[in-house]
Amino acid sequence: MLIGKLHPGSGIGDQLFSYITTRTIALDKGYDFGFVGKEYFKGKDFMNLDWGLNLESVEYHIEQSSGKLILDQPAGKVFEFNKPYYDPEVNFIKDGTIIDGTGAQDERYWGHRLDEIREWLKVDPLYKSHRVWPWLCVINFRGGEYTSIPELFLLQEYWDKAIQIIFIKDSRIQFEVHTDDPITAKQFFPRFPIVSNIEKNWRAIRHAKYLILSNSAFGIFPALLNENAECIIAPKYWAGKNVGEWRRPQNYYKKFTYI
Repeated sequence: MLIGKLHPGSGIGDQLFSYITTRTIALDKGYDFGFVGKEYFKGKDFMNLDWGLNLESVEYHIEQSSGKLILDQPAGKVFEFNKPYYDPEVNFIKDGTIIDGTGAQDERYWGHRLDEIREWLKVDPLYKSHRVWPWLCVINFRGGEYTSIPELFLLQEYWDKAIQIIFIKDSRIQFEVHTDDPITAKQFFPRFPIVSNIEKNWRAIRHAKYLILSNSAFGIFPALLNENAECIIAPKYWAGKNVGEWRRPQNYYKKFTYI
């Protein structure tokens, strides 16, 4: 059995990478799986996930300063995805391994299982009306702690260029901003509606026809699983956009259009 961990200090994007990576490896290798820390999953109000085998007997504690989950008595070797690129050692993971998968963001780890993942993370569209989706572009704006990191926080010129690209495709398109930081988002997009609700944000990205993404893990899976999207714009160099360097090459996805 593989044991996956969900850290309470992680956002839903990183938590889902832990979940998907652990479950994909288990499926590929024919292992059972289970999770500790599943009570900390930030999408539990709108996503019904299969957590595998019951691991209630496994004891752990939370490192208060970082929100990291630590097993008190590790049941096996720990494989931690901490490299910013694909690690081929994933192919040699043995049964009984503890998976710490928040860094497994390269699609080579799980991209071959997207059809299954689409079912695992199934959610309804945000808007029931079919008249809304054809004209909607969802802007996934990340603020919060990003605003204090100059090399990470995306500049106005990125958003303006992306909006122009989408608008050229069809002048009837309406823009809606989905964000963790409505105050900062309003400064960047004073004319657009702003939605700050984790469930609505995830469901909107998952089903919208046009997407403009930030360099956040939050939007990666709903965008990749989106079968309606005709154009998904993302920042070239991802976390290295402002310095012009692929500091995390794992965040290159073939489905995205990078600018």
